[in-house]
Amino acid sequence: MRIALAQINPTIGDFSGNVASIGRSIELAKAGDATVVVFPELTVCGYPPRDLLDRDSFLTQNRKALEDVLPKTRGITAIVGFVDIEETETGRHIFNAAAILQDGNLTTVIRKRLLPTYDVFDEHRHFKAALPQKPVLIGDTLAGITICEDIWTDPAFQKRAGRYPLDPAKELVDQGAKIILNLSASPYHLGRESERLKLLQSIARKNHVPVFLCNQVGGNDELIFDGNSLAVSADGTFLAAGKPFAEDLVFVDSKDVGDEGHPLPERFHPTHGIENQVTLEQVVKALTLGTQDYVRKCHFTDVLVGLSGGIDSSLVAALAALALSPENVTGVAMPSPYSSQESIDDARELAKNLGIQFQVIPIHDTFASLRNTLKESLTRSGEASDPGRLDLTEQNLQARVRGDILMALSNYTGAMVLSTGNKSEFSVGYCTLYGDMAGGLAVISDVPKLLVYALSRHINRTQKTNLIPERVLTKPPSAELKPDQLDTDNLPPYEDLDPVLKAFIEEERGVEEIVAQGWDRDLVNKVLRLVVNSEYKRRQAPPGLRITTKAFGTGRRIPIAQAFRQ
Repeated sequence: MRIALAQINPTIGDFSGNVASIGRSIELAKAGDATVVVFPELTVCGYPPRDLLDRDSFLTQNRKALEDVLPKTRGITAIVGFVDIEETETGRHIFNAAAILQDGNLTTVIRKRLLPTYDVFDEHRHFKAALPQKPVLIGDTLAGITICEDIWTDPAFQKRAGRYPLDPAKELVDQGAKIILNLSASPYHLGRESERLKLLQSIARKNHVPVFLCNQVGGNDELIFDGNSLAVSADGTFLAAGKPFAEDLVFVDSKDVGDEGHPLPERFHPTHGIENQVTLEQVVKALTLGTQDYVRKCHFTDVLVGLSGGIDSSLVAALAALALSPENVTGVAMPSPYSSQESIDDARELAKNLGIQFQVIPIHDTFASLRNTLKESLTRSGEASDPGRLDLTEQNLQARVRGDILMALSNYTGAMVLSTGNKSEFSVGYCTLYGDMAGGLAVISDVPKLLVYALSRHINRTQKTNLIPERVLTKPPSAELKPDQLDTDNLPPYEDLDPVLKAFIEEERGVEEIVAQGWDRDLVNKVLRLVVNSEYKRRQAPPGLRITTKAFGTGRRIPIAQAFRQ
């Protein structure tokens, strides 16, 4: 049996486009003499469809799209993800399912047994869990068909050990399955590639069968799917992998299943640290693909980036140029009375290096006019007793003027604004609501500040030129909203801040646990207080691309009005 893994990039709800993509992969699989071609989870409608599943018309079009795929499968078997519907006396039930299409006929439907409801997943909201499923005969091989979470049962790969009392893969093997095929929509985060490989190797060795996983690729809202489809032999030997962050069709022959395997691509090695060059390249590809697909699937072509001359906006502009091509990116410098000439020069040099469009719109007069308009009200509100409050108000006024300018340009040109705040700033609220947080996509809102620097240096290395000017990489970070301002005036050094934030947000540790790691208690208390008090800001931020295990999006649902403290 020759197996093809078709990792495609579906758009949610684009049924005709998804069917066309499925059809192209089927034709290529036939040309490659494949016996069976396996597609990702919910291929027909795209993943995750979320509350579109509540709409009857969405379900109807999903079924029609599957029927449109049928004639394309003459001469081959295709396993395609779709939404299955069952009408019962108690009402309608829908299932996350896989259709086995053989030679133009729908022969079998396999339904997903384990429905993830944690982090970014909420499948119990819509789907019904399936009863035990049976293996399917494909050619002369009895295959166990599983859907994504159905194989994520090993406690070693589950944060909450013992979440599932079932092991669908083992059940299928116990019924005679000689191979496990998995339709997956497994989103990317740092280290996910090696984690997924380890999982497949564990399943294969435990059940003594080869395992094949076809993973979705592409960006859908905040989630980025990395592809990296995998095949391992019965002893866990690596056989093949799909390309990272790109559509691909991977062929594996059954005769290869018992061979000595193939060299393991470097990206699957688990020893790579966060600043390893391979890891950095994967993050750049993830953010580039996430930006490209979000802009494209939202029907935009051009983007705007406010260029301050700092590291964050420089990285966002560089990623946008890589994702969309330079001619579709415009950088806008908006100097205030406190902007240094160096920063304006750095923004201009960056735009020239990237080949993007560039304009300068000073905000001196607008800022002065607003300050004059508010002078009496701000004085009455307590300038004499609390000059610090007036100072902060005036800083935020500058950021909001810039946000207004970018959104005005967006309205006029039809370009999407990309906001430029990083995860460290978002975490502690070092950002201005309706100011630098304005935009359609927060490209690096899940990228900590230290990683921002590492990615910027990596882009310069891989492009073999300083696209991001060297001075941007070396000068102390500053918002430049008042004279001689530095980030460290308000925040701990990022070398201290980022590890504490990771422990609290991604590892979900409390004060005592973080202090036990060696961090100062006052520092920890200050950082955690800032995180909690900034929840209302983040709820109003644009969607942000997810690259860590815990981003500020659907995977982190913290109440805003709450009194719990660590």
